[in-house]
Amino acid sequence: MAVRHRVIKADPAVVWEVLADGNRYAEWVVGTGDSRPRSGRWPRKDASLTYEIRLGPVRLNNQTVVRHCREGSLLELEIIAGLLGTARFSIELREWGEDCLVLVDEHPLRGAGAAVHNVGVEALIQLRHRSMLARLARCCEETAARHREPAAREASGAEGTGRA
Repeated sequence: MAVRHRVIKADPAVVWEVLADGNRYAEWVVGTGDSRPRSGRWPRKDASLTYEIRLGPVRLNNQTVVRHCREGSLLELEIIAGLLGTARFSIELREWGEDCLVLVDEHPLRGAGAAVHNVGVEALIQLRHRSMLARLARCCEETAARHREPAAREASGAEGTGRA
């Protein structure tokens, strides 16, 4: 099973905010083109997104369906990739001091992906996860910085009005 983790320098609520925005899915999932809602309300159970996967010149239309959601801490997805089959993808968030420990776990369920799953494929999934977690960290840390900006401006403005 391809399990990987990363500490992201953001509050778990900020990380969840990014995960819960289906329009941002393509920002952090490697190889994914523009994502858009397909059905339901992301990330509620059975909601789905549709997007394009690019593999060199090949373009595949895929979808991801929420199979389980524990708001703020766990998102379990089924990735439906046509002839390639389906995979389970789980993202768990844990408080880690002031930061967030993100654990991802992916394994094939059905189809060609499950039939050819081996150590080599597992290594490729690990590389993809490393890149994906780096992209997720960047998204979350930028979002956290934007959240801090208004508070910092407000604090500096309040200090400035107290001086005469």
